[in-house]
Amino acid sequence: MEMNYVIDTLFALFAMTLIIFMVPGFAMLEAGLVRTKNVTAVLTTNIMIYAVASMAFLLVGYSLAFGSWENSSMSMYAAFLFQMAFVGKTVNIMSGGVSERTRIIPLTLFTVIMAAVIYPLVVNVTWGANLLEGTMFDISAMHDLAGSTVIHSTGAWALLAAIIIIGPRRGRYTEDGKIRVIPASNIPLVVLGALLLWIGWFGFNGGSVGSISSKENADLVALTIMNTNTGGLAGALMVGLIMYIKYKRFDITMVLNGALGGLVSVTAGADMFDMYAPIYIGAIGGAIVVFGVAMFDKLKLDDPVGALSVHLLNGIWGTIAVALFADVSLWDQVKGVLVVGVFAFTSSFIVIYVINKVSKFRAQDDEQQQGLDIEECGLEAYPEFRRSI
Repeated sequence: MEMNYVIDTLFALFAMTLIIFMVPGFAMLEAGLVRTKNVTAVLTTNIMIYAVASMAFLLVGYSLAFGSWENSSMSMYAAFLFQMAFVGKTVNIMSGGVSERTRIIPLTLFTVIMAAVIYPLVVNVTWGANLLEGTMFDISAMHDLAGSTVIHSTGAWALLAAIIIIGPRRGRYTEDGKIRVIPASNIPLVVLGALLLWIGWFGFNGGSVGSISSKENADLVALTIMNTNTGGLAGALMVGLIMYIKYKRFDITMVLNGALGGLVSVTAGADMFDMYAPIYIGAIGGAIVVFGVAMFDKLKLDDPVGALSVHLLNGIWGTIAVALFADVSLWDQVKGVLVVGVFAFTSSFIVIYVINKVSKFRAQDDEQQQGLDIEECGLEAYPEFRRSI
C-alpha cells in the first residue's frame, strides 16, 4: 500500500511536469501567430496567467473545487499540483483568442476570478465536491476524463464572451465587410509551441487516470496516452488532406491546429476508447477546425489563434463523442455540455463586462498600431525588425 502511494505520487508529479510544458507551449504558439510588435505582450500575459492563476487556485480555488485537501491514494501536495497545472489553461485559451488588442491588467484581473471562482465551480460540479448533487442540474455522471468540457470548453466560452465585448483587432475586417488576412510572424515558434502542447497532453490525459500503481492502471494509462496521440495524428492528417484538396497547398498553422483539435476531441474519453475510435474522433475534430475557423470569421469573431474552433467546438464534439464510441449516456454528456456552457459563458460575460467598465480590456487603435510591446511592456521582442501596422 505504501509503495502504491509512492508510485502514484511520483506519477502525479511527473504528469504535472508534462502539463506545465504546456505553459511555454501556449506562449510559443501565440508568440508565433501574432505580429512581431505584440510578441512581448503575449509572452508577458502567458507568464502572468501561470503565476496569478496558480496562486489564486492555491489560496482559494482548490478548496472550492474539492472541499478538502485530504487524499489517501497519494500525497495531497502532489494531488494539488496536478490540479493546479490545469487551471491556467482555461485562461490561456482565452488570452490567445483576444491577443493583439487586449491590455494586461484587466486580463490579469479576470484570471484571478477565473482561477479562484469560475473554473473551480465547474470542477466542483463535475470532478469535485458536487454542490449540485441531487438537483436537476447534477452533471457528475458526465464522463470527461481530462476536460474536453471542464477545461477546454470552459476557457473557450470565456473567450467567446470576451470577443463579443472587446471586438476585433484594428483593421481585421474592412469597412466593406471583407476579411483582412494578418499572417503569423514566426512559423518555427508556432511549430514549437504546438508540439510542446502535444507532448504536454500526454500528462494532461494520461495523468487524469489518477493511478499507475497496478497492472490494470498501467495498461489504462498507456492506452489513454496512445489514444491521445492517435487523436492528434488523425486531426493533423485530416486537415492536411482538406487543405490540399481545397487549395493545393499545405498550411502548417492549420495542420497544427487540426492536431490540437484532434487532441481536444479525445480528451474526454481517451480512457474509454479502443485503439481505433480516436482515428475517427480526431479526424472529425480536424475537419471541425477547418470549417470552424471559416465560420467564426464570417461571424466577425476575431480569433487570431483559432481557439474557438480548437477548444470550443472540439470540446463539445469530444464530450459528445464519448457517448457515440463508448458505453456512456448521450443525455449525460449533452447535459454536462449545456450546464457548463451556460454557466461558463454567462459568468465570464458578467465578470468581463464589469472589469471592462473599470479598466478597459481593449487597447486604443493607436496603441494597437504602435504595438502592445511598447504600450504595455516598454520592451520589444524584435527591436531591429520593422514593425507592420
